[in-house]
Order: sequence, then C-alpha cells, then structure tokens
Amino acid sequence: MNVICIEEDAFHTLIDGVIKYVKSQMESVIRDKWVGKKEAMRLLRIKSPTTLQKLRDEGKIRFSKPERKHIVYDRDSINEYLEAHAIETFDDK
Repeated sequence: MNVICIEEDAFHTLIDGVIKYVKSQMESVIRDKWVGKKEAMRLLRIKSPTTLQKLRDEGKIRFSKPERKHIVYDRDSINEYLEAHAIETFDDK
C-alpha cells in the first residue's frame, strides 16, 4: 500500500476540482431534453408503462418517435405536467 501526502492547499484545490468536474457531468445529464421510458416513469413517479402510454395517448406529455419502436419523452413537458397538477398548500397566517 502506498501513502501519498500532499499539502493542505493542494488537497483543497484537488477537492474543488473534483466537485467542479462532478457538477459539470451532472449538468450534462440533466440538460438532456429527451428521456427514455424508464427515466420518464421515474420523473413522473409512476410504475406502470400503461399509465405512461395513457399520458402520451391523451396528449398530456410530449414525445418523439425517432424510430418505429423507439419513443422518447420531452423532459420539459413532463415537468410542465407535474407543475400543472401541483396542489398549493394552505397558508396558516
């Protein structure tokens, strides 16, 4: 086993670099406009592919069919659907 010793400033610079790298990777994942069936179901918090198909068939969420059996869903449309069905809580003032 090898032990590597570095100065405190170098350690903090290394950690800052790692955090910056991870954030940039997360942003590229989050920015993907089109998501597959599993991700769409996860975002909608549903377990049934039938429910996802119903939302698609009723025009409640946007989708694209780049190939015959390949369907992708618009992330923004899913977020809009969730916002449209959000229930505001009562304020106890």
